Amino acid sequence: MPAVSKGDGMRGLAVFISDIRNCKSKEAEIKRINKELANIRSKFKGDKALDGYSKKKYVCKLLFIFLLGHDIDFGHMEAVNLLSSNKYTEKQIGYLFISVLVNSNSELIRLINNAIKNDLSSRNPTFMCLALHCIANVGSREMAEAFAGEIPRILVAGDTMDSVKQSAALCLLRLYRTSPDLVLMGEWTSRVVHLLNDQHMGVVTAAISLITCLSQKNPEEFKTCVSLAVSRLSRIVSSASTDLQDYTYYFVPAPWLSCKLLRLLQCYPPPEDGAVKGRLVECLETILNKAQEPPKSKKVQHSNAKNAILFEAIALIIHYDSEPNLLVRACNQLGQFLQHRETNLRYLALESMCTLASSEFSHEAVKTHIETVINALKTERDVSVRQRAADLLYAMCDRSNAKQIVAEMLSYLETADYSIREEMVLKVAILAEKYAVDYSWYVDTILNLIRIAGDYVSEEVWYRVIQIVINRDDVQGYAAKTVFEALQAPACHENMVKVGGYILGEFGNLIAGDPRSSPLVQFNLLHSKFHLCSVPTRALLLSAYIKFINLFPETKPTIQEVLRCDSQIRNSDVELQQRAVEYLKLSSIASTDVLATVLEEMPPFPERESSILAKLKKKKGPGAVSGNELEEGKREGGELNGAGERPGDSSAIGASNASTPSPSADLLGLRSAAPVSAAPPSAGSLLVDVFSEAGPAAPAAGVNDDGFLRDLEPPTESSDSLLAEGPGDSDSAPPSVVSEDPAPPLPESDELLNKFVCKNNGVLFENQLLQIGVKSEYRQNLGRMYLFYGNKTSVQFVSFTTTVSCPGELQSHILYHCTAGAKLKPVDPLVEGGAQVQQVINIECLTVFSDAPLLNIKFRYGGALQNLTLKLPVAINKFFQPTEMSSHDFFQRWKQLSQPQQEAQKIFKANHAMDTEVLKAKLLGLGTALLEKVDPNPDNFVCAGVIQTKAQQVGCLLRLEPNAQAQMYRLTLRSSKDTVAKRLCELLAEQF
Repeated sequence: MPAVSKGDGMRGLAVFISDIRNCKSKEAEIKRINKELANIRSKFKGDKALDGYSKKKYVCKLLFIFLLGHDIDFGHMEAVNLLSSNKYTEKQIGYLFISVLVNSNSELIRLINNAIKNDLSSRNPTFMCLALHCIANVGSREMAEAFAGEIPRILVAGDTMDSVKQSAALCLLRLYRTSPDLVLMGEWTSRVVHLLNDQHMGVVTAAISLITCLSQKNPEEFKTCVSLAVSRLSRIVSSASTDLQDYTYYFVPAPWLSCKLLRLLQCYPPPEDGAVKGRLVECLETILNKAQEPPKSKKVQHSNAKNAILFEAIALIIHYDSEPNLLVRACNQLGQFLQHRETNLRYLALESMCTLASSEFSHEAVKTHIETVINALKTERDVSVRQRAADLLYAMCDRSNAKQIVAEMLSYLETADYSIREEMVLKVAILAEKYAVDYSWYVDTILNLIRIAGDYVSEEVWYRVIQIVINRDDVQGYAAKTVFEALQAPACHENMVKVGGYILGEFGNLIAGDPRSSPLVQFNLLHSKFHLCSVPTRALLLSAYIKFINLFPETKPTIQEVLRCDSQIRNSDVELQQRAVEYLKLSSIASTDVLATVLEEMPPFPERESSILAKLKKKKGPGAVSGNELEEGKREGGELNGAGERPGDSSAIGASNASTPSPSADLLGLRSAAPVSAAPPSAGSLLVDVFSEAGPAAPAAGVNDDGFLRDLEPPTESSDSLLAEGPGDSDSAPPSVVSEDPAPPLPESDELLNKFVCKNNGVLFENQLLQIGVKSEYRQNLGRMYLFYGNKTSVQFVSFTTTVSCPGELQSHILYHCTAGAKLKPVDPLVEGGAQVQQVINIECLTVFSDAPLLNIKFRYGGALQNLTLKLPVAINKFFQPTEMSSHDFFQRWKQLSQPQQEAQKIFKANHAMDTEVLKAKLLGLGTALLEKVDPNPDNFVCAGVIQTKAQQVGCLLRLEPNAQAQMYRLTLRSSKDTVAKRLCELLAEQF
């Protein structure tokens, strides 16, 4: 790089930066910047032509102002002019300005491309490097179209300097990652691969990054790189630290290149050529041997470089999984790291051993370290290391050590970090089922699990134990006896009550012969928990009671008395009231034979994939649960959250779905195919999943077959009159509440709103007192939203009112109309403890909007006023109509929407694991049509839809480009209305 002379110091720039730093306030800084911008503008517009130095100085100032966060809307042409300068510093500043400020859609892009072409053909290595850096920094599709054919030629040309080759390789890598369909190697393939033999180590290091990326997409085309990579790796590994002095890092020769070579080899199976394979095995053995040698330096950089190569070598050994000797040696080496003082090494060792545990050659070697891993689980201070230890115990578990590992994990659960408890519970449940020698041990383990970590036992776990007990006759009596004993504890978790109610309702007769567990004792034990439980659990217990009447006729008078009491047949919860009334009537009028038929024992469940395995796989991401585990999990019923997998309510019989509207979820699979007709689930679920994907069951009249309500008409009143009808302004609301001003929206309102961009159902808000759930459905420009307000306390809410409002211009964009339940009346001002009330809001989208309506809730709890405001989850994408398009139509329409204001683009870091199926589900949840085989890059996603408003229709096209290697996304939206593209881009960027 040319030296920068003293004259290039740009004193004016230094003075300007000093002035900015000396500003005492933001206002002073803006004033100084505006003054400078006016001066620069006048210089650029002046009659006197500026020399190169002045242009460079002013462009530098504009660049500095932009980096301070201010918009720059001029100076681009002057920066382009700098590209034609023959001075390095002027050309450098021009390229820097273009890399940072010029948009790929800019009108200047043609001039820029011409300047870049001139520099690439100049044969001046410094200018060529600047041009290549600019192409890589911009990395747009337009750049790829212009230069994708030129850069490979520069890369492999014999007269190209080494520094230019490095830049060309990395530039080509950047273009391939952004536009792989345009970077076609073709005739250059073999010459690019042979760069691995280049004499210059820097060229090899840059080229191998390119070759690795190309090999991942086209392994067959680049498979000749394997032998060259092994040869180069062998030369590095066998060299002394003095042989490669320029590339030796703390006595470790070329560590970065070694790691990249090992990573490249992981793209391919073991070499078929015996000589190449033998040379590679020799390299891996040498790396393992060097790990045992005493360190040549005490500095951490030496050990880091040495261990980086070692872990990549172990990763390659695990990938090949064909050399038993190497696998066992790798395991032993990792075992030494398990007790290393460096936390990061212990973490990496545990992580690598998790993979080794799945190999048949090294599984037994991994098991020898079980005591060390158990100790790490108990004593490690870092929660992430403890989590890896738990993962390793799970991976090394088999029939010989299952009871020991499950016992240790249960013991650890009592003090485990809250962030990993749910995952630990799933793993214990899976291991207990997978390696159960006798199912009495399995039942003991699951009940112990509920006792220790009941709050973290998901529905899938207790559904699963019920399925297994029902499907296995040999364990039913033991399960009934064990759960009966567990329920006798003074304080038992609600999940234990659910399991106990279900199992005793089905199999209580198997232990009824013992006076200590007679029918009345069983009933009294269950009923003593009734008042402490949530509404869904109470509903399940009522079902158990009616089963008791069939199993034990002597309990009939006692149970009928319970069903007849006012707290049941006049319960504020419609589901409990319906069950009590119908079960009471069923027990009174049905003959013994009819009762026995209707309340017969549940049939065995069909065999399906274990729901717990599926849940763990979903929680941990792709690849976390092996295919073998999933196959082994297909013993007894269960699909993830599937209705066909859930245990049917043991008395889901007498109630009719048509007779009682219930908007709540399918809590126990009552809507699944069952041998008897299903009762509606509880309407009062507060803390269990109250929102299934099924639509609300008849909360108001006129439901279509497809679940959308026939009577969903847009409100005809003005927005002012609608506000007057809202329940929050009802005459029945107490003055003490209405007189209070609504609270400002909660700080987390936007975060809560973002959760509903790609879904319509879920819990909107929850604190210690109140849970607010949402179910919504939309068609064209109309929507209907159901709000469920649940009182989580045992104390009554008084003066309960809700108000929906549209701030500012939103009043002219959305119309809404509020009702409560099926009757057109305000929400009841009294909400009983443990009860739930429902509100319906009809919505009409008049025109596009950005803000969300506000929901204000006020009530008094223990005399204190509670006043909170949330944003309703209504976004513009809710009014999408999916549009199917062919590839030709999509790109034709894409080009038509080419105005800068019609496009919004955002490049951002992935917030979640890049799972293709999850991405598809989110894009479908957005409301658009997901277009298959439209984008030439199969990894990209394209969608199309039309937003329906009363005033207009707005077409939208979406393109999502994931980069798995960089864990980044580029999201581009184009729409016929500029505000829509920008708003959708903001909403979607938070989802991935």
